[in-house]
Parts: sequence; structure tokens; C-alpha cells
Amino acid sequence: MHRPPGPSCSPRRPLSRKSGDLAAAMERWTGVLHVPLSQGGPLFRVAASLILAPSKALAVPRANAILFTGDRVPSTGEPAIERLSDAAYLAKLLAGKLAGEANAWVVDAACFAGPFAVYRGLVPSVDTVGDPERYDPTGLPAAAGVASILAHCIREIQNKVTRGSLNDSAGNQEPTASLLPSSAPKTIILGFSKGGVVVNQLVAELSNWASKSAKGSVDISRQNPALLTGDLFVPATASDILSSISEFHYLDVGLNCAGAYTTDHAVIKGIANYVSQTSDTPRFVLHGTPRQWSDPNRPWILAEKNTMLRLLQDEANKCEGRLTLSEKKYFDGRPRSLLMHFEILEAMDIS
Repeated sequence: MHRPPGPSCSPRRPLSRKSGDLAAAMERWTGVLHVPLSQGGPLFRVAASLILAPSKALAVPRANAILFTGDRVPSTGEPAIERLSDAAYLAKLLAGKLAGEANAWVVDAACFAGPFAVYRGLVPSVDTVGDPERYDPTGLPAAAGVASILAHCIREIQNKVTRGSLNDSAGNQEPTASLLPSSAPKTIILGFSKGGVVVNQLVAELSNWASKSAKGSVDISRQNPALLTGDLFVPATASDILSSISEFHYLDVGLNCAGAYTTDHAVIKGIANYVSQTSDTPRFVLHGTPRQWSDPNRPWILAEKNTMLRLLQDEANKCEGRLTLSEKKYFDGRPRSLLMHFEILEAMDIS
């Protein structure tokens, strides 16, 4: 495939869908924001669907589900692909798949090299077209970046509330005691296609952060610092992000090089060690279609997926069921197509 030159910036259980009726009944704020990681930096396009309190102010969620999207596709003339390429539509779709009292966030890359998503702000080791050379956890760039993106979004939305543009309400944005959860919101991480590189980076960072905690250099005693600081809507720091992650979902991920899945045994072992130190029960779900898992031109995708599953299973067997994993196949028996690659977003079962 021709590649254009460099980029230009243009236990805790998973949420059950059984309570989804509540989600359908709750009012939501849905919109699109453009926020930087730092002042003057390139802008991430973020679509959000957030629950509202009866007062029409933002409510404190029980979880924040964050979906990272992939490469752009040229105009295909296929309405389903066009629809499922739109972050605003995906935010509503994701919200509908979550249990009650959960917020949905959909993040597009801030930079693109032609059609290729380049998540360099979150995964510094990617090359000019966004392919990962490695997953280096030094400095926790993805976790810190996600915390920054969410904080910028919350501030913008709160400004809309103050201006009275959120359902014509300028009410107090401080959550009332009745809305406070018993613990900080969980974080659910999803990566679609190229967006899987952010998932892998966060897995590497969680493993590294947990390993340092075992040596006493960081604290994972789970004091819920977000609750202590009053920043209740989203995790406030890189450590808050990592300690709150309850699920990792790989949604038909694939690259034109190695690195679509985490295959480093040391990283997976670090996650298992983390489980042994905490009360957490992290969940990994690998979702796929023949488009990626049966591609004869990229056999490494299937090989990497199988390796990750095996490593996770080996470590899960040592964790007394507290590290869980599953594999979900979609559209088996259908010919491989770009359409099915996008349709997994509507078909995905994240319950």
C-alpha cells in the first residue's frame, strides 16, 4: 500500500446490559467537542453522550466508556460505512449498549497522515503513519492524555451549562449527595481498528504502573483520589485512569504491521500481578470479523490474537478467575468485506 508523507494535523463486574432500560429512560447531553492535550496542541474530535441529573446538570456516572476510532476511509458510497465512520453517531450507539448511569465518549485521532490515524499524542512511539514501533509505558502518556482529554471536555461542557446552553439549564454543577457513587467511576476502554494501538498502550502502562507499585514507587491503595478532590465526573490523573479501568475491548483491530494485539508475556504477567495485589477483576474481550482474523495477506493479525488469548488464559488460570477474557466472532461464514469491519460497531456485544 502506498503511504503518504508524514502527518498533518487537521468482585467488580462489567456493566450489565440488563439495566439498559434505565439508560434508555435517562436524559442525556450529546455533542461534539474539539480539545487539545495541551494548550496550542492539535485538537482531538470527541463525541460524547453523557447522563443528566433531574436538574439537567451532568450526573456522576458509574462508568465512562471511551472508544478510540481508526483510519479514515474514502467515500465508499455505502451508507452504513459513512454512518459508522461518524463519531457523533457512534457516541449514541455506544451509549445505547451501556448499562444505566454510564457515559459514552468517542475519540478520533488528532492527526492524520492521509487516511491514516496517528495517535502520537497518546502513543509517542508510532511512526509517520501511526503504526506502533513498540509500546513504551515511560511517563504513562496514554493514561495522562486520556485524563487530559476528558478534563478538557468536562470543562467545556460545564461552560455550556453556565451559559445556559445545556437544555436551557444554568443550574449548579456540583453533584448532590444522592448522586455520589460509592466509588469513583469505572473506565471501559474500547479500540476500533487502528484505535487498538491506544488500548495496547494503556495495557502496557497499567502493567508498568502496577509493577512499580509492587516495588513501592507508586501507590495503588485505591483511595479514590477523584472523590477526594471533588472531580467526580471523570478520572483526574494518569493513575486515576489506570486504577479505574475495568474492561479492555479490542474491536476488529488490525494493522499493516505487527502490533495489533499485546503479545508481550511480561506485560500480561504484570496485569496478572496487579490483579493479585488489588480487588480488581479486569476483563479483556477480543471482538473480530473475517475481515481481520481471516485476512490471507496479514496472517500476523490472527497469530497475534491467538497469542494474546493464550497468554491471558495462562495468567487467568493463576488468578482464580479474577482476570477474565473472552473471544467474540461476528459474521462468520460471510465473505470478508470493509462493510463487516464497520458493522461490528453495531453488532458488538459488550455486556
